[in-house]
Amino acid sequence: MRISIIVAASLFGLASAASAVTDTNSIAYRLARHDPLSLAAQVGQKMFYDASLSGSGRLACTSCHDPDHAYAPANDLAVQPGGKDLSLSGTRAVPSLRYKQVIPPYTDLAENPDGVSAPGPGGGYTQDGRAATLAEQARIPLLAVNEMANESPAAVVAKIHASDYASLFEQAFGADIFSHPDTAFQRATEALQAFQLEDYSFHPFSSKYDLWARNKIGGTFPAQEKRGFAVFMNRQKGNCSACHYPGPGLQGTNAMFTDYSYAAIGVPRNPNIPANRKPGYYDLGICSRPDHATRAAERFCGMFKTPTLRNVATRHAFFHNGQIKTLHEAISFYNTRDTDPQRWYPTVHGVVTKFDDLPKRYRANIDTQMPLDGRPPGSGPPMTEQDIDDLEAFLNTLTDDYEAPPAAP
Repeated sequence: MRISIIVAASLFGLASAASAVTDTNSIAYRLARHDPLSLAAQVGQKMFYDASLSGSGRLACTSCHDPDHAYAPANDLAVQPGGKDLSLSGTRAVPSLRYKQVIPPYTDLAENPDGVSAPGPGGGYTQDGRAATLAEQARIPLLAVNEMANESPAAVVAKIHASDYASLFEQAFGADIFSHPDTAFQRATEALQAFQLEDYSFHPFSSKYDLWARNKIGGTFPAQEKRGFAVFMNRQKGNCSACHYPGPGLQGTNAMFTDYSYAAIGVPRNPNIPANRKPGYYDLGICSRPDHATRAAERFCGMFKTPTLRNVATRHAFFHNGQIKTLHEAISFYNTRDTDPQRWYPTVHGVVTKFDDLPKRYRANIDTQMPLDGRPPGSGPPMTEQDIDDLEAFLNTLTDDYEAPPAAP
């Protein structure tokens, strides 16, 4: 399995040192700097905090992407409220906006960086990859009926024109920009993209893991975190690295803890999502995309993009439907989905209805990689309870804004 040997070895006492980021031309170096924001990014920053850009006048980007919670929701709701009077609900759990700076566009056959898995769906923004850039992604919540609920791109532009940063928008994009609403809307989405790319807080690389990787704190990880990393890498236990690749990210950036691949893991249906109360409704992941709603794409139905594990310990709702609420539970689901299915799925007339959120005709798409290897109910799971605790301890090292304790005198 191809991993970042230098980083992993140095972190866990297998080598003496790791290389610090010193190349001033590298993306990693530039992303770590606190340069002043460009005019476009300054516009994006204003937009990001502006609730008047929503149909309700009460919903800003920060309402769902709270800067104090790694740009993820501050609450434990599975889906967030939206619409013109905030009475509608989303259909998927809101992801963090951190570490989105180098995701490649979606393709059905992406190379898998683990060097083991066959090429498959990968890349793109949103959980089904339908947006190729952050700017394209920004269009979705601005116009979605159950999110910010603007009736048209022109309506968004009109609100920006009436805002107190209209002159800044003109400075960034031209004095006559508001005379061209379609172009202005495109520039607005590019401004949101610029803010997310330029502002340090979207990719601080300031976790305990990062400090160790850059030799900012000495020694090796404590024993439990070290054991947790071993579980993370062990193909017969956690096997997390198969999808949450811990090697260098794209274009030489720091470890992203995702390979941007897709998988159907059979998360239990969440009855608290209003859309799930409709008979026959299923969120089919990739197959929910308009351009993939075809018979040829059925082999991808139920697959969702692998998120980064950075800041995973700060989340309050897990997986695409937010059905699971704690990190410990999320790990336990991977461990016992097959060995103890009644723990996760409803029992109807004495029969466990496994994979109840995916139609039967698509269940061949379910991932069978360890630890989701289909072992029989009642058999031993891949991980012990100690393994789960250790893995959770390691994943906590991926939380940003870590402050090392003072050195002993």
